[in-house]
Amino acid sequence: MTKKALIVVDIQNDYFPGGKWPLAGAETAADNAARIIGAARTAGDLVIHVRHEFASADAPFFIAGSEGAQIHPKVLNRPGEPVVLKHFVNSFRETELKQLLDDKGIEELVVVGSMSHMCIDGITRAASDFGYKVTVVHDACASRDIEFGGVLVPAAHVHAAFMAALGFAYATIVSTGDHLAATEEKSSAA
Repeated sequence: MTKKALIVVDIQNDYFPGGKWPLAGAETAADNAARIIGAARTAGDLVIHVRHEFASADAPFFIAGSEGAQIHPKVLNRPGEPVVLKHFVNSFRETELKQLLDDKGIEELVVVGSMSHMCIDGITRAASDFGYKVTVVHDACASRDIEFGGVLVPAAHVHAAFMAALGFAYATIVSTGDHLAATEEKSSAA
């Protein structure tokens, strides 16, 4: 096993069309995430799935035990791939994620998933603060329109702003194509 792990964050049914909290570009992001997962498995990287459930039954989405809170079929975990259940935006908070990474000697994280402006932001900043080298695959992440002070911010702008902020000080931001090319190059050189 390598010292790299792929963290697949909250690619769950409620974020897709027909779900309780659909995101712009969820299908494309999941397709790209599936490609990244395939490459990580081939490379022998640890693949960890993170699944969010809200503790409250009146939550707007990801209600415990619901179909919407289940991992989307495009990115299902394989037997032996850990699934970390979380109840907060930050995937490290009150979960076994850090212990899983430390037990395997992981030094580098690749992050994909949803939502760019919440859980991807949260895990990326926390991982960097813990000292991991972090890469976010931007087109394997999805977001949604948000509103502040009566101003509607389109999902594409939300996503771009958060990727720009993370890329400034917390992570390397790459496309699926660039990430896969770099992964292929490393495996060819080995």
